[in-house]
Amino acid sequence: MLLHEDVKKFEYTKINFIKYVNTYNRSRNISRLKGISKVKLTNRLLKIASLVSENKRLADIGTDHGYIPVYLLNEGIIDFAILADINKGPLENARSEVKKNKLEDKVNLRLGSGIEVLKKGEVDEVIIAGMGGILIGELLESNKEVAHSVDKLILQPMQAQEELRYYLLNNGYEILDECLEKEDFRLYEIIVAKYTGKNSPEEEEIYYEIGKKLIENKDELLTEFIANKIKKYNNIIEKLGNKESEAVIAKRKLANDRIERIKKLI
Repeated sequence: MLLHEDVKKFEYTKINFIKYVNTYNRSRNISRLKGISKVKLTNRLLKIASLVSENKRLADIGTDHGYIPVYLLNEGIIDFAILADINKGPLENARSEVKKNKLEDKVNLRLGSGIEVLKKGEVDEVIIAGMGGILIGELLESNKEVAHSVDKLILQPMQAQEELRYYLLNNGYEILDECLEKEDFRLYEIIVAKYTGKNSPEEEEIYYEIGKKLIENKDELLTEFIANKIKKYNNIIEKLGNKESEAVIAKRKLANDRIERIKKLI
């Protein structure tokens, strides 16, 4: 019969083991990318690249310089990529990068808005990174035929992450995975999703702000991520001061409620 302390030790060991497995799997995905590529990716871009499956046709939306697909092509992780951007300047930057790496026969460069440049069946996975969460949702809405047909959507919203999770889970998408990456003192949230046609709204709103997968995976940056959230709401409360207007009272209550809900996740 296990004593109370034995149970606590078992649970602690179990949690550490889960953390180890998740960290090992993610580091293994990243390590497969550290090869001979001439392109050096930042931590954020490298983490995004590590989520791309091998031997899949990739579309990188808002490609800018095309660093991720060029890197993956050089590493032999993928054989074909569509690089798209709404602006001509960034697309020309990508063209130069492709030419410099002698990858002209493995890419297709397209000028246009979001996934509207794609046709159903052209690619297996899509990256949309470095945009706002609301805009990412709008881009998915603009070409549902493609958004609904690909195997994987790798999304990295710069803000409005809560709104993006809400959109996905209430519009037939399943969130397959989530992870955090730190770069230049900022934590980035990366969401992997796929359309299933089944809505799965969260019962508790806090999971739109802090993805449930981050908690399930025991992400190694989760503690810092949660601490940042609590700090943000404490700053809001501090700025509200001792004012007692109806609007201020409501904001203070909302911030305190969020802090209490977040603390329960730890």
